[in-house]
Formats: sequence, structure tokens, C-alpha cells
Amino acid sequence: MQQGTGSETQVTWEDQQNINKFSKLNNRFHELIDEIKFLKDKCENLEDASNELILTDEEIVRFQIGEVFAHVPKEEVETRLEEMKELTEKNLEKLEEEKESITAQMADLKKILYGKFGDSINLEEE
Repeated sequence: MQQGTGSETQVTWEDQQNINKFSKLNNRFHELIDEIKFLKDKCENLEDASNELILTDEEIVRFQIGEVFAHVPKEEVETRLEEMKELTEKNLEKLEEEKESITAQMADLKKILYGKFGDSINLEEE
């Protein structure tokens, strides 16, 4: 059996709560990264659709609503695409703000936990 080089630090209930909170924040951080990537891709797709719509000569275009395509006037499609893009950008902005908040909270928890446990705890990504 190998002996440790230093004295063991006792884990208190508060320490365990901080570790659990860090874990939850880390999981949410990774979820946010995926959601942000999805919304960025959606914004690009909406921008591409708007650009393609500008190039078309048709006055009535096919527009997907749910799982069906409907023939919709070009101007209405332009309006809908712009509204969808604005909504997506607002959602993206909210997620970016949440990500920054979580990053700050995780940094604070790292300071607390590394301050107490030093090398005995690993909170870094692999």
C-alpha cells in the first residue's frame, strides 16, 4: 500500500456541495456549447435562405411550415425569415450570457476548491 506524501484534507459537507455545484455547472456549460453551436448553424442557414430568396425571380415560393411545404408570397417569406433570424440571435445572445456567468461561477469554485484541496482534486478538462 502506497502512503500519501501529505496529510489528508477532510471533505466537509460544504466542500461536497461546492464539488456538486461545480459538476452541475460543468454539465450545463457543455450543454450550452452544443446549444450555441446549433443556434449559430441555424443563423447561418437562415442567412443562406434569405440570400437565396433575394436571387429568385419567383413571386410565390415554397416555404416549409412544420413538416409541409406551402406556397407563400416571397415578401411574406422574407419577413418570416427575418423574424426567425432575430429570434434565433436573441436566444443565442442569452445563451452566450449564461455561458459567461457559468464560466465565472466555475472559476470562483475552482479557487475555493483548489485552495483547500490543492493537487488532491482535479477540476480541469481532459
